[in-house]
Amino acid sequence: MTGTSTLLLAANVGDPDTSVLTDDPFWLILLKAVVVFGFLLVMTLFSIVFERKVVAKMQQRIGPNRHGPRGWLQSLADGVKLMLKEDIVPALADKPIFILAPIISAVPAFVAFACIPFGPEVSIFGERTLLQLADLPVGVLYLLAAASIGVYGLILSGWSSGSTYPLLGSLRSAAQIISYEVAMGLAFVAVFIYAGTLSTAGIVQSQHDWWYVALLPSFVLYVIAMVGETNRTPFDLPEAEGELVGGFHTEYSSIKFAFFFLAEYINMVTVSAIATTLFLGGWQPPPIPGLSGLDHGWFPLIWFVAKLLAFIFFFIWLRGTLPRLRYDQFMAFGWKVLIPVGLVWVCAVATFRAYQQHVTDRTPWLIGFGVVVGILLIIAIIDPGAAKAAREQEEAERERAESAPSLENIPWPPPSGGPARVMAGLDKGNTTVIPAGAGPRQES
Repeated sequence: MTGTSTLLLAANVGDPDTSVLTDDPFWLILLKAVVVFGFLLVMTLFSIVFERKVVAKMQQRIGPNRHGPRGWLQSLADGVKLMLKEDIVPALADKPIFILAPIISAVPAFVAFACIPFGPEVSIFGERTLLQLADLPVGVLYLLAAASIGVYGLILSGWSSGSTYPLLGSLRSAAQIISYEVAMGLAFVAVFIYAGTLSTAGIVQSQHDWWYVALLPSFVLYVIAMVGETNRTPFDLPEAEGELVGGFHTEYSSIKFAFFFLAEYINMVTVSAIATTLFLGGWQPPPIPGLSGLDHGWFPLIWFVAKLLAFIFFFIWLRGTLPRLRYDQFMAFGWKVLIPVGLVWVCAVATFRAYQQHVTDRTPWLIGFGVVVGILLIIAIIDPGAAKAAREQEEAERERAESAPSLENIPWPPPSGGPARVMAGLDKGNTTVIPAGAGPRQES
């Protein structure tokens, strides 16, 4: 048997039995699709009000409290208001693409949720089925592909608006999403190695004994990448109001703007569901004695929604806590920190997994590991590169300080010739030189 076929067999070890999904009648498939669609709409309406209420509580404000019980229908009122507003298309816009771009942003956000498992096998009107719309042997890759299509909507919206600022926002968005999707993909690899499958249902089943949140570097890497992927604070650079006047959707109004708003919040729900599925056991209860009996029937749906809401609260907490990064800091963090850390972590997990499964005589491996750790500790203690860099930085700062203009002698009042005459030292007879720090200035 060749090495390639061995790897393929190993990848298919954890694939679950999804034949119950293939036996679903058409009416049941349609029912589940409508339920998933409605769930995403309700979660969007809830997330908007939830965010406003949580941030208001953090900032000691009242928050929405007029529409509906305690203001919980505020997002519905905002949606109705947006639909009734005038729909304006700029004169210089490419009209067909300008109209199509919001749809391209919103549709992939719905489609990506098709492979998310909500719960185990249940009975719906006498039909046994899984609480999942569809499952694929490469379900996680499908999620990544569907989420990636949404960036086309952002790029096309900026390009078709016929304005500079939306175009800059769309370019920022493209660079940002490409950068952080690489880190997100690296965060998934450790999960694939341990689960032995790319199926979302199979990954949930493989977490019956322990959750993959124990793969802490992968989990932290994904959480950072998912915030960057969804353009949320502190990574909301594509729509930074201070320098881009709203970003890629500056020229949009009415229902088209609502589509962008909808796509953002559904993407937030989708990446939270992916994190729940890959790292927090999906619909399974916590691996605590006494809770194992709550993993059948409809009850696991509650576990799934509770974990989903915890991630949404995390998004909101970040928005109310952290300031926006500079764009150069953001891109440097993605390419110089997240991606190298992800590559090193994947190599470490793959090595440990191979060592755990195939190595019987572990003494040479332990000796080699100890030697590597010792070398790294010696380098960290000596650290000649960092010391040299620190000395060079100190010398550069000292040179800058020496070459800076001196404030020791400041002429007052300024001569009539302006700053150029001051720097040339002219009209000295008409000014009084006041040493720095000599107290309040007095005219002679």
